Amino acid sequence: MKKILALILALCMVFALAACGDSKAPAEEPAEKPAEDAVETEAPAEDAEAAEEPAEASFSVAMITDYGDITDQSFNQTTYEACKEYCEANDIKFSYYKPAGDTTADRVAMVEKAVDEDYNVIVMPGYAFAGTVVEVQDEYPEVSFIALDVSEWDIEDCFYNHDNEGNRTELIDAENEPHVASNVYSAVYQEELCGYMAGYAAVKLGYEHLGFLGGMAVPAVIRYGYGFVQGADAAAAELGTDVTVEYVYGNQFSGDADITAYMDNWYQTLGVEVVFACGGGIYTSAAEAAAKVDGKVIGVDVDQAGIIDGGYGEGMTVTSAMKGLAATVKHMLSEVAAGNFANYGGKVESLGLVSGDDASLNYVQLPAETTQWGEGFTQDDYNALVKAMFDGTITVSSDITAMPEVTAITVNELGNIK
Repeated sequence: MKKILALILALCMVFALAACGDSKAPAEEPAEKPAEDAVETEAPAEDAEAAEEPAEASFSVAMITDYGDITDQSFNQTTYEACKEYCEANDIKFSYYKPAGDTTADRVAMVEKAVDEDYNVIVMPGYAFAGTVVEVQDEYPEVSFIALDVSEWDIEDCFYNHDNEGNRTELIDAENEPHVASNVYSAVYQEELCGYMAGYAAVKLGYEHLGFLGGMAVPAVIRYGYGFVQGADAAAAELGTDVTVEYVYGNQFSGDADITAYMDNWYQTLGVEVVFACGGGIYTSAAEAAAKVDGKVIGVDVDQAGIIDGGYGEGMTVTSAMKGLAATVKHMLSEVAAGNFANYGGKVESLGLVSGDDASLNYVQLPAETTQWGEGFTQDDYNALVKAMFDGTITVSSDITAMPEVTAITVNELGNIK
């Protein structure tokens, strides 16, 4: 009997030990589960990254040209190349659209086409897009519009009817007050500043008979011209020299035989030495005329030394009054990519000088590499000029209601060629 009880007791102990051994296995399973859970928690992180990738590439960019094309060596070309370069570098879909004509309806039609083709960031260069902005900003609230050189006044003006003299009358829609929607950002530039730099440089470099050939008398072109006059006047006052500026508008943004003939008279008969050709392709007429007498030209908007010197004569371009179109485009597209467009939407921003120490950072400037620096005006002189303008020692008027008053030069206002 004792043997039987001992046997039963031994068996119970074996089962008890076996039970304890089984209990350890489930105890180890939870110890592995956090590792499995950790792997699972990484999946949402991967999903988040996957979700963020489209966020960076969740936009596509379209550019609409104004009345020109992407080979105009000015606004359209610079904007196109900046968009293309940024989008190619960041693997973003990009295309451009050229309107069939030079009307707001034509430009709006291209915006509609771009939106239909799933472009949701649209870049529009030039004041001519003011009416387009008004037409499309509320129609397409999901699209971000980046405008260049479209002023708040330009946009506001398009909300009104006008009389025969161009004066505003009543609102086109009494319930639609002038506004810049939150999906619109426009950059305008202080052209009077780089115009001033160009005029100042020309006189300091020894030119005494200058010409200003504007395209159409729109605000941006006028600011360039009036800045040019102010800069020339300041330099002439410092030097004590007699300087004359011939001042005219071609009333178009392209050169032709009539405007070239007018420039021939300036260079060959009046003795004009250098012409600031300001307005799209109108520079061609100034350059054609200059080439006949070894005359000089000042470029505009971008560094035009390459196209002018390359097409009409080496050394023709004294300098160019530039604004930072490409820098603006790339900056704004990078802000869209970063999800920061809301910080800019609804604003029209005036861009000019942002540094007195590094001229290359400014949105208005002369090109350091191609300006024909000389003893009268060195690059150090230019840097000193920029610093003085930045800190307010030199002030430049942006008023375009009338030709600036001058004290040391003669300005011959000649109206329009055509």
